[in-house]
Order: sequence, then C-alpha cells, then structure tokens
Amino acid sequence: MKDPKNHSIAILGSGESGMGALRLATKHGIRAFLSDSKTIPVHKQRIIESLGARFEENVHTLDELVKYDEIIKSPGIPDTATVIVELKKAGKAIVSEIEFASRFTNAKIIGITGSNGKTTTTLLTTHILKGAGLKVASAGNVGNSFSDLLVDSDPEVVVLELSSFQLDGIADFRPDIAVMLNITPDHLDRYNYNMDEYADAKWRLVKNMSEGSHFIFNKDDQMIADRVERDTAKYTKLDFTTRTKTSNGAYFLEGYLIFDCEKIIQIVPIEDLPLLGRHNQYNQMAAILAAIHLEVSFGDIMKALTSFKNAPHRMELAGYVNDIPYINDSKATNVDAVYYALDAMTRPVVWIAGGVNKGNDYDQIKNLVINKVNTLICMGLDNAHLIDEFKNDVNQLIEVRSAEEAVARANDLAQPGEVVLLSPACASFDLFNNYEHRGDQFKSEVEKLKQSKESIKA
Repeated sequence: MKDPKNHSIAILGSGESGMGALRLATKHGIRAFLSDSKTIPVHKQRIIESLGARFEENVHTLDELVKYDEIIKSPGIPDTATVIVELKKAGKAIVSEIEFASRFTNAKIIGITGSNGKTTTTLLTTHILKGAGLKVASAGNVGNSFSDLLVDSDPEVVVLELSSFQLDGIADFRPDIAVMLNITPDHLDRYNYNMDEYADAKWRLVKNMSEGSHFIFNKDDQMIADRVERDTAKYTKLDFTTRTKTSNGAYFLEGYLIFDCEKIIQIVPIEDLPLLGRHNQYNQMAAILAAIHLEVSFGDIMKALTSFKNAPHRMELAGYVNDIPYINDSKATNVDAVYYALDAMTRPVVWIAGGVNKGNDYDQIKNLVINKVNTLICMGLDNAHLIDEFKNDVNQLIEVRSAEEAVARANDLAQPGEVVLLSPACASFDLFNNYEHRGDQFKSEVEKLKQSKESIKA
C-alpha cells in the first residue's frame, strides 16, 4: 500500500479480527467504516467512536460499503453470504484481516495451518524462538488478531496460526516459512462438503511463496503429499514423517526423532519431548524444523522443550480419581483429532464424545474404538450418529446431557486400570458456549469428584 492515507476500507464484523483491523487502519491514517450484521456491544461501540471511525450494526448497507476502496472480511463470513456476493458483483476487492495486516510489518512470518494441531504447533514454535532470545509473538487463530498485534508492537518474527477461513481471503500474503500439518475433513459445510475445496483453502498458505522461503509439510498426509508432488513452485520443501526416512526434514526411528536437513543431523529421544502421542510427534517435528531454519541452535531448542506447557483442552490431564486418569481433549472437534487421542491411549478407554455432528465419517476410528474403548458416554442433544455407529462396538453405551452427568457416570462405570477420555469428535454448541467451556466444565466436575472422594477418605 503506497499511501495509506489515500486508502479507505470497510470492515465486516466486529469480532477480534474486525476490531484489530480497525485499530491498525486508524493507526496508519486509513479511513475506516465498520459494519456488523449483528448488534455491536456497547463497549466496542465506544472503542470505535474513540478511534474516530463510523459504524453500523444489525445490517450491512451495500450502498455505503461500496464507497470504500477495499473490504476486510471477518473469517466467519462465508463467500456465499449475500453481502459478499453483492460486493463482488460491484467489483470490490475483498481480503482477509491477515492479508491486510501483513502489509504493515517487515517481520519474518511463520504461517501454520492444518485441520488439527495448529495451536499446539504455534505455541511451541513461539516458545522455542522466544527461549532463543528472538523478539517473537504469535497471532491469528490462536487468539489475538494479527492486526491487533501490530498496533502495539513490531516483532522480529510473527508466528501465525491460520485457519482455512482466514486463508480464504489471501491475495498477496506470503510467509517466509509455511507449515502444513494435515488436511482432514473439517468445516466441510463451508466448502460444499468437498474435500478438494477445503484443501484448496489450506493451500492458499503457500500459493505466493517463492525461492528463498521454506515449506514444512507432513509427508504422511496423502492430500498434502499429492499436492506437493504436483506443485512446481521453487520454495524449499522440507517434510516430516513417522513412517519412512527422509533426507530433508525430520522422521521417527525406533524411539527417536531424527532431524536431517541442510547438513544438520540431530537426534532427539522421544522421552525428552514435552508432548505425548503420534500427533504431537508431528507437531513437535514441525516446530523444531521451523526453529532450525531460523538458525536457532539445537541447544536452545532442547532447553525450550523442557519448559513448554501446552494450551488447555488438548490431551490435558484433568486429574486422577481412584487412580483413574481423566483426560480433557475437548479441542478434538473432528474425527481425525479423536483418532490421535485414542491412538495415544495405553489403557482401556471410557470415551466421552458427542455434540454437534459436522458430517462425521467414523470409519477412521472404527478399529481403535473396537480395540480400545470399553464404554462410550454420548454427551449431546442428538446422539443418534454415535449410537448408530458404535452400538455394536463397545461393551456399554449410555447418553448424558451435561458434563456433570458425564463425569458422574464415568466414575460409576470406569474400572481400575482404565482411562476416562473426553474427546468429542463434534462441535460443542448444543450444550456449551464453545470447546473451552465444555473442557472447563469437564475439569470442574472432575475436580469436584476428586475432592468428594478425598473427603470421604478423610
């Protein structure tokens, strides 16, 4: 953007990305207007007014929006929304907040996407780089918006967690290092229930990359591997795998992760890693490869690994009750995430699942359920999809309508030597505000149960 002060933007949505874009725009003297089809909370209205911007709520006025040079779209608004369709007909440029913010920094950018593992990999990468003394910050889908980050700071490195929704509006955005963890069915309702369309959205992460940039990808994910094979771009490709060896990336071999890239060979014992499970081997390989290519020493990498704590609701130990572990994996909102959770279990499982079905295909976890799950507790308003799929595969199957009831019944049914695993495979909106609310309720009920058992012993 040559002269921001001669540019104007209309922002659709007053969420995290919209408010961040507004703050960044006004910082750079860009005339901005914010439009939300829903009610804007009063405290946000006050912020908008304090920034000298105009807004509208409960409507998108097309005649007003077309007056602006460019439209910044909330990731929650699909391309099929009437306002987007009409703005495109009017010839307006529509981009994501990620695209907009990227114009205002010279930081090295690490972009991380995937159906699962994005937050863990983003936080771990940030933690490693910070431990090495780099001025680094994370943003995007991980919480704070890219724009908001740049309002108050100018880091050397920005680690962006990027959802397919955020990548939908990419035009010129180009990370220095791109990480693609996996592409498995998720949010297909947004992409006409078409996996290729969903994969295309993920692939926008690398579409502008060129010589000198690095693409770190999961070689074991067939959708990614097939696209890499067809891609003729000149960026440097590094893969990670747990199934074979690789000569330019990272792989798993007999209890070790081997890093072999650009004449560097390093070996890390699995027991030295902070995160367990095969899915986390992928996440950790990706984060470490990104750090290597920012010239972080392996000594600093290993030191950072010893102090890392993952974000909540991701294979998080909620506590022990009668020597039975209760694990909170509420973030597992699709079948692929549950696959890795069940795969990591070494005890027979009392599995708590359910919620809003996103068109799940359970074939991927069928054998794991048969071989590992003794009891299935269906926690949701509509459990028919789980019951139909697994009624003949588990010893016990019951339905509950709350986290309180789920934990109570798990306590009744779990046998010595088993594990209770909340890994829902579904969205949370039937009974909870979001997956965090679901996980917090689960942890709270486990803590209550634990205290009641201890008081009885006392």
